[in-house]
Amino acid sequence: MNEVRVRTREGEYPVLVGVGVLADLPRLLAEHAPARRYAFISDDNVAALHGHPLMEGARDAGLDASLFTFPAGEASKTRTSWSILTDELLEAGFGRDSCVVAVGGGVTTDLAGFVAATFLRGVPVVQVPTSYLAMIDASVGGKAGVDVPAGKNLVGAFHAPRLVVADPDVVRTLPRQERAQGLVEAFKHGAILDAAYFGRLHDGLGALLAADPHGAEDAVLRSVEIKAEVVSEDEREGGYRQVLNFGHTLGHALEAASEYRLGHGSAVALGMVLEAEVGERLGVTEGGTRARLAGSLSGLVDLGPVPLDPETTLHYLRADKKARAGRPRVVLLRTLGEVDPGSGWSHGVDEALLAEVLREGMHRGVRAGAVEA
Repeated sequence: MNEVRVRTREGEYPVLVGVGVLADLPRLLAEHAPARRYAFISDDNVAALHGHPLMEGARDAGLDASLFTFPAGEASKTRTSWSILTDELLEAGFGRDSCVVAVGGGVTTDLAGFVAATFLRGVPVVQVPTSYLAMIDASVGGKAGVDVPAGKNLVGAFHAPRLVVADPDVVRTLPRQERAQGLVEAFKHGAILDAAYFGRLHDGLGALLAADPHGAEDAVLRSVEIKAEVVSEDEREGGYRQVLNFGHTLGHALEAASEYRLGHGSAVALGMVLEAEVGERLGVTEGGTRARLAGSLSGLVDLGPVPLDPETTLHYLRADKKARAGRPRVVLLRTLGEVDPGSGWSHGVDEALLAEVLREGMHRGVRAGAVEA
């Protein structure tokens, strides 16, 4: 078992990474998040695979545990699902001496985290990520929230978990396509802060997609270390934490414009390549960076044309939560493995340039590391 500590305003919490660590979940819950009752929350796909067995394991260990589910998919990450889950907890008699245990992918970690942040003005949450995306990114850092018609993750809270338990062995239960979607965030971590890690991911991609447990553990651990370092320095995204948004300004706009039919990983991969294109056009990003990103990310997702309305995508771009004074802000690389500091670790970019790059990328796709002419 590997342990990474994440600092918060209230103290710190551990992220435990290791093959087979979930077998020890009941003891870990009792040690790190003691509660009278535990509310396990999973989507209805993950519930059968992991949520119900883990809940039953907690019961067998003498813990008072119940399971609550919601329909799988990004379409369920809404205020409606939040309302249903909180009402179910209240009807079941859960009180402030309870703990939420989020078992699932990024949708579950975000949604269940938001339930915990707001239920009776806040109860503890333990994150048990079951996908690459959730282990590498969504479960660490304390962000929780839901999507709304205006865009992705626009309603939420910062609510640090008491504990994160990541067992890379469970990614074997995911379809290969879902593994690929989640690994995009690992490549993002390498792109912003560790070029050598980016190279290892590229070289070991076959094993990672095949869910080799040791390769998966190494990747999850390094990504957790990178994210923990960033969020420990800037928990509430006042400055440095913005580096984690590389690829997300354009990526979130694409994802929302597709009504979440475009996978998060696909959207962020396109966003990274296109934001690198913006950086190169501005003279901020070293030439060839875009090509290296596309060359690696094309092994994960399709970087071809995106059949979406550009104007709808631009509408969501304008609503991005990182915008200031109505101007979009974008994280730009200096080179692979290094972010340009800009102004507060992001750059205000003229909307006309973003619109031009976005339209070209959506229409022609990204091939061989470049926006086709």
